[in-house]
Amino acid sequence: MPMSYISLSDKEKKAMLDAVGIASVGELFRSIPEGVRLDRALSVPEPLSEPELTSHFEKLANHNRYSDFLSFLGGGIYPHFIPALVDYLASRGEFVSPYTPYQPEVSQGTLQAIFEFQTLICQLTGMDISNASLYDGASGAAEAVLMASRINRKTKILVARSLHPHYRQTIATYIRNLGLTAREMKVTPAGTLDLEDLESGLDEDTTAVIFQSPNYFGVIEDVAAISEIMHRHQALSIAVVTEPVSLGLLQPPGLQGVDIVTGEAQSFGIPLSFGGPVLGFMACKNEFIRQLPGRIAGQTRDVDGKRGFVLTLSTREQHIRRERATSNICTNQALCLLRATIYLETLGRNGLRSLAHINMQKAGYARQLLTGLEGVRDVFGGPVFNEFVLGFDRPWEEIAAELRDAGILGGLALGPDYPEWAGCALMCVTETHGKDDIDRLAAALKEALS
Repeated sequence: MPMSYISLSDKEKKAMLDAVGIASVGELFRSIPEGVRLDRALSVPEPLSEPELTSHFEKLANHNRYSDFLSFLGGGIYPHFIPALVDYLASRGEFVSPYTPYQPEVSQGTLQAIFEFQTLICQLTGMDISNASLYDGASGAAEAVLMASRINRKTKILVARSLHPHYRQTIATYIRNLGLTAREMKVTPAGTLDLEDLESGLDEDTTAVIFQSPNYFGVIEDVAAISEIMHRHQALSIAVVTEPVSLGLLQPPGLQGVDIVTGEAQSFGIPLSFGGPVLGFMACKNEFIRQLPGRIAGQTRDVDGKRGFVLTLSTREQHIRRERATSNICTNQALCLLRATIYLETLGRNGLRSLAHINMQKAGYARQLLTGLEGVRDVFGGPVFNEFVLGFDRPWEEIAAELRDAGILGGLALGPDYPEWAGCALMCVTETHGKDDIDRLAAALKEALS
């Protein structure tokens, strides 16, 4: 029987009230003291027809100052072109509700999409096994820390200061009451994790180091060197990837000794929507599969020998005793996961490599052009992907205000999260920025500095 979303008529409402033996809807709330009840109508406008409502929202949208702004913001959420095919396939009737498969055996389409997503993440990261997504990159980083502690029964975490500030805050929140401690690792003048500080911070109670590459400043870390140091001290290496397009060019973390890879897959076909929804992922070595949080879809054969998909190794609190669960993650970002899978399979290996190369080229052009301006300096100078940090002879807040007046969101201020780099800005350039866009930024920045 189809569900009706037409509201009840007065006649239907009266029939329902008669059935329960009361005269008005107000009597349903007689248990609430009169002193706290609202005795007037809500201060909201009268209902509008569909054409009136559409016109109303169009008028509101016209007040949006930033609808046609040129943006160079990044910092964990990135603008990328999304092929029309992604929207078309993800909105087909077969996927109208790609929700968590609570009856997995009858959700073969959803399970196949999950299985393919896991396969793609393993190929990108160079790891053995992937889960069926997490809420976002920040929760993925925190879950990776808890996972490492379960693996080696140690309680001290080393956290790179070059890790995304929001990820560091999320980790601190997760471990606050779990008997785990975190120590922050210094950043070198080149914008990378200080390996000497890492080595000196290790002891027999260290469970893992968690770092990001490309890091929050866009700088590419020496992943192999970090992993080698950790393994020499019988600890784990956790790599975070917030810009997974970089994996189209960079060597996979799994081939550089990393034990757990986690991060954010928003760049894969998920639009910028005021910060969400987003898509966390996690992959690890096969030996740690029993500690991997979230869902895992596996491939099998049914009684007739046909290929099928199942949820497997589900050590979640909905399936086993709560105290033995690896996580309380009760769902997966199924629609976002589907979009990421379609996006990656649309691009293919060569397409992703080409996209990553374009990002790196455009960021390189912007970096060279902007640092050639008087009053602008390249803060770190090391190899980057599609983000870089600039310093200025004039306060960034004043420059940013003038850029906004010119219709440009110039970059993210580092000062609120990194006081030592107050006055610096993180700039992001992707394939969505044309040469004219970058030249326009340079001209506006030159004007603001003159």
